[in-house]
Amino acid sequence: MPMLPKPINPAGGAVTVGLRRPTVVPAPCAASPELSNRPRRRTFTAQDKLRILTETDRAADTGGVGAILRREGIYSSTLGDWRRLRAAGAFGALVPVKRGPKTAEPNPLAGELAFVQRENARLTRRLARAEAIIDVQKKVAELLGIPLAPSDGEP
Repeated sequence: MPMLPKPINPAGGAVTVGLRRPTVVPAPCAASPELSNRPRRRTFTAQDKLRILTETDRAADTGGVGAILRREGIYSSTLGDWRRLRAAGAFGALVPVKRGPKTAEPNPLAGELAFVQRENARLTRRLARAEAIIDVQKKVAELLGIPLAPSDGEP
């Protein structure tokens, strides 16, 4: 089969074969700054889940469960998961949990420990003052020539 020369369109430089024109693909539009590049996963609050479950329970007899699922945009497997959680009494699982590290419960003895430490510091300061006063009294007694009786542990 011989190669036929392809005529060139002088207007746009596009090659035409017979009477057909080449398919023109438009350039992709610039992404809107309002739209995110990555779609976000839908999340349902506990109230939404319970509301959908009660609606589907009421509509189970009339056969309207499919319409509710289409309206809410969920699958029947998701509805089954929510029903299992509700039947297991895991209402806590339907409530969104705060993410991140959990705060530790305060120790009930922490307040008492702080009080005892403050009391110890106060008594230590009082003892230091008392020892300073006793030292001054000893020096005054020595200067005046008053003999002091020896104490239990000190010379």
